[in-house]
Amino acid sequence: MTIVWDDPVNLMSYVTWVFQKLFGYNKEKAEKLMMDVHTKGKAVVSTGARERMEMDANQLHGYGLWATVDRG
Repeated sequence: MTIVWDDPVNLMSYVTWVFQKLFGYNKEKAEKLMMDVHTKGKAVVSTGARERMEMDANQLHGYGLWATVDRG
């Protein structure tokens, strides 16, 4: 799974936009995940094969978000 962690840099609207752009989530789902990051400190944004999760994390890094891959 790919986990996005909270950071003090990125705006909540920007994080929501990145989730919509990268994963194709609708605004409601993207906002829920963003709020999990903001209030819980992290959110699982994608699950699947390890190679795909590493690609997702790398793409998130490209947008300036803190993301890691974990087995769950």
